Amino acid sequence: MRFSVISIFILFSFWTQAQQSQAEIKQMQEQMRYLASDELKGRFPGTPEDQLAADFIRESFLEAGLTPLADNGFQYFSVVTSVEATKDNSLQLGKSKAVFEEDFSLYAFSSNATVEAEIVFAGFGLVLDLDSLQWNDYEGVDVKDKWVLVLEGDPEPENNDSPFIPFATVRNKALNAKDHGAAGLLVVGGTQNDPKDEITPLLFERSIVSSGIPVIDLKRNWADQYLLDNELSTDSLESLAIKSGNDSYSLSEKLLSATTMLQRQEVKTQNILFKLEGSDPVLKDEIVVVGAHYDHLGLGGPGSGSRVPDTVAPHYGADDNTSGTVGVMQLAEKIAALDEKPKRTVVFAAFGAEELGLLGSAYLVKNFPFDTEQVQAMMNFDMIGRLNEERAVVIGGTGTSSESEYLLDQLKANHNLQLSYSPEGFGASDHASFYAQDVPVFFISTGAHGDYHTPADTWDKINYEGMADVLDFSEDLLLELLNRDERLSFQEAGPKQRTTGRRGFKVTLGIMPDFTSNATDGLGVGGVTKGGPADRAGMLKGDKIVGINGMPVGTIYDYMNRLKQLKGGERANVDVMRGSEKVILIVEL
Repeated sequence: MRFSVISIFILFSFWTQAQQSQAEIKQMQEQMRYLASDELKGRFPGTPEDQLAADFIRESFLEAGLTPLADNGFQYFSVVTSVEATKDNSLQLGKSKAVFEEDFSLYAFSSNATVEAEIVFAGFGLVLDLDSLQWNDYEGVDVKDKWVLVLEGDPEPENNDSPFIPFATVRNKALNAKDHGAAGLLVVGGTQNDPKDEITPLLFERSIVSSGIPVIDLKRNWADQYLLDNELSTDSLESLAIKSGNDSYSLSEKLLSATTMLQRQEVKTQNILFKLEGSDPVLKDEIVVVGAHYDHLGLGGPGSGSRVPDTVAPHYGADDNTSGTVGVMQLAEKIAALDEKPKRTVVFAAFGAEELGLLGSAYLVKNFPFDTEQVQAMMNFDMIGRLNEERAVVIGGTGTSSESEYLLDQLKANHNLQLSYSPEGFGASDHASFYAQDVPVFFISTGAHGDYHTPADTWDKINYEGMADVLDFSEDLLLELLNRDERLSFQEAGPKQRTTGRRGFKVTLGIMPDFTSNATDGLGVGGVTKGGPADRAGMLKGDKIVGINGMPVGTIYDYMNRLKQLKGGERANVDVMRGSEKVILIVEL
């Protein structure tokens, strides 16, 4: 058989591409095996294993020939990973002493202090100056250097859609008290807003920040017996505040003395930041950020975000988010090796402490080594390692610039991928931090699966060929962003933060339960609110919710109890049965 020179060249080109592809896959496997290994124990922020992962990523960027930013490639920041009350907490009014965890408790954002001062009542502790809503419980009230007693909840306890709800969190009330010079905040619930009179348990909050003043939750029974005058009760104060608005009272001639002491474990972690400077003398001042978070859940356990919270074992996080991290490392190597350098500057970032509340990316946008206005776009990779048979890739943030969807439509013609678009810029991953700064974002993911946030998310289950295909498409997108003549035109696409939900719940999934079913093996979904969290996650009418964050849901009562434990701005892992198939949905709240 005779071959022409052209035929031989074509065959050689195919052979070369195949060899390059296999070499790329082999390199990705090696990187994944290390970052998602037993040795790194789930890469929890602030641990020695977290540092080993960061060192490995930094070395990869250096080998690619990139220029380190910040502190030789590391941008350090501190995070709180746990909070506990010490034995020093006390509260006393005259000779009456309250018992910690029986009569009073602390909020996790309370500051450490000892305060002795008089007490002033200030209604619900709300301050609102909106076109549609005016309210000021501090008007004409002198609270400087005093304890402020405020009521839990808001003036419309019966209204599930009250406009007060987003502003009635205790953290907001603590901010109002601090702004008015209060020495500390006391919170007590009346029957209408807090029928059970349960003090708040001390719960660790992700991205916890001290409020700057002590914040104490009082049991109504203790307040009625010792704090209020004989003619007053918490319920009477609540009724007056609901009826007449911003009333205030000096409650006692006695001084209330309290010591609040929380021990927070604060650790140091880091982002890894490198750049490749653009070649165009003008456009090089514009920046595209390519990022992924490299941290994970460590050994799991209660409160970690694990879907099996009773299992303490390495949560390897191969797909979440070693896949995204390795993807960024691969793109960095490819872009740096180009003979013709891109016009714009690209910053490659591996974010720390994403699982604790997007802390690394939030720190970066506030401490960017450049002017944030120079950032023309951000690409975020979170879970790109499980491309399925349908070859489905979800791209979020497509509404954050007027050009995004047209650009993606042009590029996808050259790739065998099924793209689905989600316009919103906010979400429970690091692109949200950039969207909040008016930066167009692209959030690329192959979606959730049953191993998500469990020890079963291992390196050997990654679809490496599929991951390479996702990265080929992403490289084309990145080069388009780096070389196009005009920068993208930012536009808002949805809220820049999640608001709280309906009465009694911090969040809502946006579903209508199927009340016609008496089943005890899950909650049927009778309807899904268009544009709500469940809809955005892909929940369908007819699904049956059987678990939330690793905890079973059998009935409507289970569902409501699980819902009350969720927080806005976080992810909820919702297990649903869709016919005979179990589907894992990541719901962004």
